[in-house]
Amino acid sequence: MIKPKFMEKLLEGVEVEWKTLEEVAELYGGLSGKKKEDFGNGNALYISYKNIFDNIEINSDKLESVKVSDSENQHEVKYGDILFTGSSETAEEAGMSSSVTTKFEDKVYLNSFSFGVRFKDDILMIPQFSKYLFRSHFIRTEIAKTASGVTRFNISKARFKKIPIPIPPIKVQEEIVRILDAFTGLATELTAELTAELTARRKQYEYYRNELLTFDDSEIKWQTLRETADFRNGKGHEKVISQDGKYIVVNSKFISTNGEVKKYSEIQISPLFKNDILIVMSDLPNGKALAKCYLVDEDDRYTLNQRIGALKVKDTSVIDSKFLFYVLTRNKQLLKYNNGVDQTNLKKDEILNILIPIPSLEDQQHIVALLDRFDTLTDNITKGLSAEIEAHQKKYEYYRNMLLSFPKSEVEA
Repeated sequence: MIKPKFMEKLLEGVEVEWKTLEEVAELYGGLSGKKKEDFGNGNALYISYKNIFDNIEINSDKLESVKVSDSENQHEVKYGDILFTGSSETAEEAGMSSSVTTKFEDKVYLNSFSFGVRFKDDILMIPQFSKYLFRSHFIRTEIAKTASGVTRFNISKARFKKIPIPIPPIKVQEEIVRILDAFTGLATELTAELTAELTARRKQYEYYRNELLTFDDSEIKWQTLRETADFRNGKGHEKVISQDGKYIVVNSKFISTNGEVKKYSEIQISPLFKNDILIVMSDLPNGKALAKCYLVDEDDRYTLNQRIGALKVKDTSVIDSKFLFYVLTRNKQLLKYNNGVDQTNLKKDEILNILIPIPSLEDQQHIVALLDRFDTLTDNITKGLSAEIEAHQKKYEYYRNMLLSFPKSEVEA
């Protein structure tokens, strides 16, 4: 195999050893035997699923609390460990890694939906290097192959342990860390600037939207949502999911991504019609989908999943469906029942009692036209800045993957 010049110079003729994970490390599980009431106000700290998923190295400032007694036999997280999420909605997002680059003063544990990898004492792998290695394209590809499922993809530990990884000399690891840290700093700075600009544009839109949807109580009439629209729930689709299905399953992921993440069903449950308004009625603790809304754009294409509510305007001569959609997307009353701890559910009877402003139909349609223009303008700006952020991210990932593409000997290959 012909080595790129930069890699030849970096390695200085040294062959990189490749070993399977089971040869160089031990796996351990997260917290076991815990109840819901053990979390949130405990005597110990643990690392959450989200902390692992969102960060290539554990954010030690965002540890959460859990009750752990001295008599429990729980695995502690140590400096140098690599933590992995155990499952996700797609195989490509299962087994995301985060390295422990902090030496904890107190005992720290791992959430039950994840697992840890600890290198054996004779294996020299610095955690600052492993944080990049296990997020590289070729390792992520191998990890994705170990996941299986239908609606939820779980990592097979037996297959996971067979993944081969390179173990370059410490000097090489340190040089790669130095280069990638510099790239990361630059990429972070550029992304922060572009994200700040994008945030400013979104806030500007939010301001005008809120102004247009703020009314004087004495000038217009108000109705409860119950008086304005009919409500219905969806049902579960777990047994009818099919990539060849005709109907798009409307779930929380579909709504929160504005229709970009899709699953399909061969069976239509609770058909949806154009201008139905969909609301996410249930989400995980601290989730971002709760109360998110979606306006159905065409008939006979979607099927309604459980935990999603569907609203249909009773009288379109009184209230415009899109006007109601815009009102609901800014209505903070929908979120006042979110305690941020337990599985959070919006209660049908409570949300149907929220008040909806009813200006004249002409005024509603004028407001909708203005907000549609703001939406178009904001979408164009968002797409442009998001594309630039993505381009910088891809450039960073290209150099990261190139620096971590170690050659294999003919025997290993």
